[in-house]
Amino acid sequence: MNFQKIKDWYNKNHIHVKAWAFFILYDVFITGIASGGRWGYIEFYLLHYVMNISLFYFHAFGINKILQSNFRAKYWFIIPFVLLELIAYMAIAFPSEYLITSTVLATKFKEKLVFNELYIMRSVWRSLYFIGFSTGYVFLLNSLKERKRVQKLEKQNLVNTIEKQALENDLVQSQNNFLRSQINPHFLFNTLNFIYNDARKKAPLAADAIMNLSEMMRYALKRPEASELVPLSEEVEQIEHLINLHKLRTANTINFDLEVTGDLFGLRFPPLILLTLVENMFKHGNIAHSSQPSVVQINYDKSSLNITTINMINEVKKKESESHHVGIENIDKRLNNFYKDKYSFKFYKDPLNRYFTEIKVDIDNPMAGLN
Repeated sequence: MNFQKIKDWYNKNHIHVKAWAFFILYDVFITGIASGGRWGYIEFYLLHYVMNISLFYFHAFGINKILQSNFRAKYWFIIPFVLLELIAYMAIAFPSEYLITSTVLATKFKEKLVFNELYIMRSVWRSLYFIGFSTGYVFLLNSLKERKRVQKLEKQNLVNTIEKQALENDLVQSQNNFLRSQINPHFLFNTLNFIYNDARKKAPLAADAIMNLSEMMRYALKRPEASELVPLSEEVEQIEHLINLHKLRTANTINFDLEVTGDLFGLRFPPLILLTLVENMFKHGNIAHSSQPSVVQINYDKSSLNITTINMINEVKKKESESHHVGIENIDKRLNNFYKDKYSFKFYKDPLNRYFTEIKVDIDNPMAGLN
């Protein structure tokens, strides 16, 4: 005998065992007291409680199956099911009791067991007694399961709300990093336009820088909601402005390529994700490497969108890698919020000391959210 299996079974079902033990002791005691101290035969006690407990769990199993079924009139099945249980109960109980009284208790049991109206009523009452307990047990379990399900949904809704709020905060943080100052946009763009017109003839490079910066700031001030998608083509335009600014700032010494394949018209994407990846390349990468250009590849083939960034790692800026990973984690969270299981996001370093990020999204409806 495997005592460990018995122990495991008891640990799993100890509440049932204790409840039945308490019920049997209580029932036997009350029955004995009610009959003036006359106690029954142990053989009858064993037979009846084995049958009653078996009926309890059989009925619970059957009722639970009926309640879980998809039949529209499933509750009407309960009545014939109970009738069949009563018939089966008596069909087993009477032969079993008759066999015990005629063999084991032949010398003690002087009365002849008769299948009459009294016996039927007594059996029906006893079986309905446990069927009632069993039905209450099933409804109690289902009620507890439903309560747990509701609590789980409420908890999930709370988690979703918290995650949405976190995404909103991440977006605000990205926007604030992208545009630190909250200057009045009307005054700001009028001033930039004046400086651009004044510098266009005297300092064309400075004028181009002002124009690129103006377009980027105008885009950032749109402040899209974290739950919204924006045209990917607009994000690409901001990347072009960002690249142009760095080229002007470094006298065109950066080695940076932007490659776009496919028609991006109508394709929408979460805001600032692409810009964050490119900003990380400028911040953490070696974008002036002579033989290895930094590359942003965007490929769209109507069914999937693939975005890949490649850059040499800047050894001098390794101390900033922790903040880099925080930005990467935020990107993954936002992609998951929009695309669930329809995206993949990878980032890794290869043996050539290049840093890769790869985003792949399965596109069901590229025009989703387009006004």
